Amino acid sequence: MSEFFSSIPKIKYEGKASKNPLSFKFYNPEEVIAGKTMKDQLKFALSWWHTMCGEGADMFGRGTTDKTWRASNEEERSANKVYAAFELMDKLSIDYFCFHDRDVSPDYPTLAESNEKLDKAVDIIAQMQAKTGKKCLWGTANNFSHPRYMSGAGTSPYADVFAFAAAQIKKALDVTVKLGGNGYVFWGGREGYETLLNTNMGLELDNLARLMRLAVNYGRSIGFKGDFYVEPKPKEPTKHQYDVDSATVIGFLRKYGLDKDFKLNIEANHATLAMHTFQHEIRVARDNGMFGTIDANQGDMLLGWDTDQFPTNVYDTALCMYEVLKAGGFTNGGLNFDSKTRRASFEPEDIFYSYIAGMDAFALGLRIADRIIADGRIDDFVTKRYSSWQSGIGADIINGKADLAAIEKYALEKGEVLGTIPSSRQEMLEDILNDIMFGG
Repeated sequence: MSEFFSSIPKIKYEGKASKNPLSFKFYNPEEVIAGKTMKDQLKFALSWWHTMCGEGADMFGRGTTDKTWRASNEEERSANKVYAAFELMDKLSIDYFCFHDRDVSPDYPTLAESNEKLDKAVDIIAQMQAKTGKKCLWGTANNFSHPRYMSGAGTSPYADVFAFAAAQIKKALDVTVKLGGNGYVFWGGREGYETLLNTNMGLELDNLARLMRLAVNYGRSIGFKGDFYVEPKPKEPTKHQYDVDSATVIGFLRKYGLDKDFKLNIEANHATLAMHTFQHEIRVARDNGMFGTIDANQGDMLLGWDTDQFPTNVYDTALCMYEVLKAGGFTNGGLNFDSKTRRASFEPEDIFYSYIAGMDAFALGLRIADRIIADGRIDDFVTKRYSSWQSGIGADIINGKADLAAIEKYALEKGEVLGTIPSSRQEMLEDILNDIMFGG
């Protein structure tokens, strides 16, 4: 088959002095940063849904981009998407991809036919993997787009809908294992409610946990050894979403005993909607031993929905990669570009410009994060700020040697402490960050 992007050459690293928009300025795949090559530290992945399926539609207008991939019917379109995706990955030096089942092949009139058509497309993906060495980072099922899921999938009030979702997840797990995926994601876009007037919240949460446990049991039975993930997100489309942020998801997983199999898939734009920073959401996951993988994008603070823009904010990418390096790097996870070109960026070249921008931003972030750690000033300040917990009353509290009465006795003897509290030096630390980033 002829190329879909014949006018686009393989994108090469040309360095920061290059003015060629079809080149990497900062992403040098084989360069070693913090003990690993950049490609192994970042583990970039193509998102099948936005890149291969997204047509630029929004709630106010139809699509602006042609994503028919020269096909005359859906089955041909599914096949051509595979060839176009692998061409993109090759030209962008991206080693991984992520998918929903319905991104690869759409819904057909029956589940049996949907499964049959999906298998055909997956066979083509497997053939292309064998030919190119590209890998599946993670898979998932789309249990939110079809009208049957209007009131949820695992949390649906209707057992038949739950059963359909479970069957779809079973098939998506089969496909993920066939493609060698090391992750499987639950994103509960419809798992929530609009009003408690018609909602049995307790039953819905119990059933969601049941569905996740069924998925774990089945996945392990067919040889899936990777991580299951939950992707936190508040609101949009559901007003009260059960997976609102990292802390909420961790509490849910622990309540139902799912925390040994599940980790978190953190998305930057979802952190924005939860009124948190991207770094905060990763830190919560890391501090709880639940950090898994990342959806790389960014939101717009002036817009109240999930804009899924390609990430170009280097402060965010630097602080993200600082957390990733502090977590020991990715294991089964990576950086999936859950990102889409803007509605008015509709030409095929814009896909490449967008990925280059995102990959360069994270390459810069990785370089800066490594410099932050090597510089040591920020980490040293934090260590000193909490040094009172290393000895004296602080150590006694942590070690359980001081009860409340003993702590009261200490406080009475110590007296007022206000004059002994040092400054937190926030502005100084922000200036140090700027110095590390831009000081040369």
